[in-house]
Amino acid sequence: MHDHRLKDILPFVASVECGSFTAAAERLHVTGSAVSKSVSRLETRLGSRLLERTTRSLNLTDAGSAYYQTCLRVLEDLAEAEAVLAAQRTIPSGRLRLAVPTTYGRLNVMPLLMPFCQQNPELALSLSLSDRFVDLFEEGVDVAVRIGGAPDLPASLGWRNMGREKMQFCASPAYLTREGRPENESALLNHPAILYERVDGTTKPWLFTTEDGQPHWRDVSYRLALGDVDAQLQAVIAGLGVAQMPSWLIQRAVAAGELEIILPALQPDGLTLSVVWPRRKQFLPKVDALLSALSVLAIR
Repeated sequence: MHDHRLKDILPFVASVECGSFTAAAERLHVTGSAVSKSVSRLETRLGSRLLERTTRSLNLTDAGSAYYQTCLRVLEDLAEAEAVLAAQRTIPSGRLRLAVPTTYGRLNVMPLLMPFCQQNPELALSLSLSDRFVDLFEEGVDVAVRIGGAPDLPASLGWRNMGREKMQFCASPAYLTREGRPENESALLNHPAILYERVDGTTKPWLFTTEDGQPHWRDVSYRLALGDVDAQLQAVIAGLGVAQMPSWLIQRAVAAGELEIILPALQPDGLTLSVVWPRRKQFLPKVDALLSALSVLAIR
């Protein structure tokens, strides 16, 4: 039975991708009857119908669709295992999937990927820029950069802590000249705030630290609430108000003189930056090379 488990997967996957037993047979260099019998044997063993047959086409059932995705992951794992043995950790090659937060990825990860791609011409890099939580196993991601998230990751994931952001209050020099520089927390709260608006319509509160060092989130009224951090940053640079933003986001604007830090003593710790990956993929040449390239990431 164990011999047939893998043997029957290939005809099933080929049938789905080719759309017919005949076309699948041509791909696999066997007869159409052999493909049909293999799929039927698979369905019998699983006790579930995987394909609906008509005279013109094959269509996946719900069970078949779920099983097909599982088969793809199994075949990909086998291909990667063979790649490890064949390459002997020398030449990174094949498809590589990386997921990063949108703005942090654009500002800090993309500059690292340009030389990385030039140095590894055998790689086909697929980059996802998204602020949603990415499940590495469900989505077939090789490496992910995360801001925030629980530290108690499953044993199946490897991870590297790259630092913790600071949440800094800032405003443009022109705004501070016009409206004055707040000298304490109470004065700061009297200035018009530019906040980040979440998808559900709520705004992100400001983070302070209590006297005993505990984080304290405080809702504030706002002049502008924007659902994009780049737009929020541009509004602050334009002098429309004050904002609290992560250190990595504003450091270039501060260095360029477009923004100034307000109340530098009020810089509570924000979220952590980490790089995570499936442990079983860690020794693939392509994953090892990418982890090395990302090792210089830091959050400031």
